[in-house]
Amino acid sequence: MHEWHDLAREFQEDREQARAIATTHGPGLEYASAGNAERIRASGDALDTALQQRAEYCRAMAEKFAKALGKYAATEETQASEIKQTGGTL
Repeated sequence: MHEWHDLAREFQEDREQARAIATTHGPGLEYASAGNAERIRASGDALDTALQQRAEYCRAMAEKFAKALGKYAATEETQASEIKQTGGTL
C-alpha cells in the first residue's frame, strides 16, 4: 500500500515537469520555431494526462490494498475469537 502511495507521489511530482514542457515557447518567431513549440506543448499535455492517469491508478490500488488489509485483519480477529470460544489457542 505504501509503495503504491509513493509511486503515485512520484507521478504527481513528474507532472510538474510535464507542465513545464506543456508551456514551452519556440526559440524564435519564425514558423518552424512556433510549429516545433506547438508539437512540444502537445507532447507535454499528453504526458501530463498520462501521468495523472497513472497517479490515479496508483492511488486506487493503494486504496484496494488498504481495504484488503482491513478485511484481512477483521477476518483474523473473528477467527481468533471463534477459536478461543471453543477453548483453543492460537
